[in-house]
Amino acid sequence: MKIEVFEMERMQSTWENVVDFDMSESGVLPVTLREMTELGFDLERALDTPLTYSQSNGTPELREALSKVYPGSGPDNFEVTNGTSEANYLAALSQLREGDEFALEVPNYMQLWGVPRSLGAKVNRFHLRPDRGWEPDWDEFEQAVNPRTRMVYVSNPNNPTGAVLGEESMRRIVERCDEMDAWLIADEVYLGAEIEADRTQSFWGMSDRVIVTSGLSKAYGIPGVRIGWIVGPEDLVADTWSQHDSLTICPSKLSDALACIAVRQENRDRLYARGRQLLQRSLASFSRWVEDLGEGFSFVPPTAGAIGFVRYASSTPSLELCQQILRNQSTLVVPGIHFGLEGYLRIWLGARPEYMAEGLARLRAELQAGGLVAAAAGA
Repeated sequence: MKIEVFEMERMQSTWENVVDFDMSESGVLPVTLREMTELGFDLERALDTPLTYSQSNGTPELREALSKVYPGSGPDNFEVTNGTSEANYLAALSQLREGDEFALEVPNYMQLWGVPRSLGAKVNRFHLRPDRGWEPDWDEFEQAVNPRTRMVYVSNPNNPTGAVLGEESMRRIVERCDEMDAWLIADEVYLGAEIEADRTQSFWGMSDRVIVTSGLSKAYGIPGVRIGWIVGPEDLVADTWSQHDSLTICPSKLSDALACIAVRQENRDRLYARGRQLLQRSLASFSRWVEDLGEGFSFVPPTAGAIGFVRYASSTPSLELCQQILRNQSTLVVPGIHFGLEGYLRIWLGARPEYMAEGLARLRAELQAGGLVAAAAGA
């Protein structure tokens, strides 16, 4: 099984810890271990905890806590993973076979572009339309999800646009998957990072063909513990556990314990509220920054997520533009082509205000140096 390079993750992992300003992230400002103790994590007890293996599918305590987040689920509906990316990987690995077809929403987190292809599946894209508020192109969708389709992947709230599907669109997607006997993977890792809107509706419970993946990385602001999960039908979850045993075996024992604290309802609400407050402030300043860039730059404010997906009017390919910014400003942003859509940049909105201000100043300086922004714009 040969897998192609996941270009976005390779670019981020190569540069995010060495640049002056990493504006490529997409989650809210990460919480500290001290903040986790304020939520109830017993650090003293953890200091005396033997660093043994944890239960491979997640401890009963964590899976029981997660079941309270998803009505109608129980502990056996969960596989706890090392991040949402492993959850997506295990879902695909457990179900896809050579000759299957896989439908991928674009723009999107492109992990499940390469993984299905490595398993011998054909990937069919269907696009979200910016001129329709990032709703699916339904003609493309119905062609992509056909009788040969084994799985469909969407992210909702969407990465990189921050758009949220309406209930009618969600139902249409689910009904088509049911009709074609296809699994729907709904990556909901940004659910809870709504900026002004009400909590995003989950796909969970809409059909017995729905698999939800999520984790602590984005809305919770706890990416470093690498905890994600799959919630789905028990038989499918058992299949993913079999794959997990041969891949990473289990999550970290300390990460599992931290996750038990984070997903408690009162703590989940506090973490989501923390993110909302931060993102409301960041979005206001970011919107002014885009406006000050002048003609040729635009973006649709995200409904959820610490991400600004900015469209620019230039023939310069987005990867080339990001490489120039990286080289000349020691600042990392993500090119739109890494999400399957050219002519865009994805920029982090979840940083501390002073960090974000300097990162945006460097980005603007390079756009101006490259002639994309007039010298007088914003003056």
